[in-house]
Amino acid sequence: MKLATEEELAGHHAATVRGAIEGVAAGFAISIPGTWYLNRNWTYFRKLPIQLKALGIVMVVAPLYAIQAERRGVEFDQSTWTGAGKNELDRLEKVEQNKWEALTTKEKIKTWAMENQYKVILGSWAASMLLAGGIVWRNKYQTPAQKVVQARMWAQGLTVGVLIAAGIATQAQRKSNQEHKTEDHSWVGMVEEIEREEAEKASHKI
Repeated sequence: MKLATEEELAGHHAATVRGAIEGVAAGFAISIPGTWYLNRNWTYFRKLPIQLKALGIVMVVAPLYAIQAERRGVEFDQSTWTGAGKNELDRLEKVEQNKWEALTTKEKIKTWAMENQYKVILGSWAASMLLAGGIVWRNKYQTPAQKVVQARMWAQGLTVGVLIAAGIATQAQRKSNQEHKTEDHSWVGMVEEIEREEAEKASHKI
């Protein structure tokens, strides 16, 4: 097992920080103009409490911050792989790409949703919160505080439904994986790559 050097750790940290900055910048670039536009053109949104508007910005910035920071960190880790490890990763990536291209549109959507459950759940909650807020805010007989509470209850109910659906989908996926379970032979590819490298080194020495 190769231990990371101080340079690699520093590089990983720098890449993660860069990704976090990119995510925050992108989040603000999307949420602030969007909030300004809604506040200017949508009466119901304009009447929302400042706390709820700020929450909407946070719900955009926070996921992008986490996702982009992790993405940059993973990219840096992959860039440090060399030799047999890199060749095996490239081979596995090509296999996965071929599998993806062979899927139908319906299967691609299902696969993407399974692999991005947290994004789907968070996005569904945010969308349901905005939708419920827009509907509830039209009620002229409730105070702003009552409307916020009602919108949150609607959003929570919709999110629970999404969580239940995600749980059912996960269970079905696990059952499918058990039925089509195959042994992991990736180590064979690693051994072959190492043997190939050793053979090349030996041929150069001759």
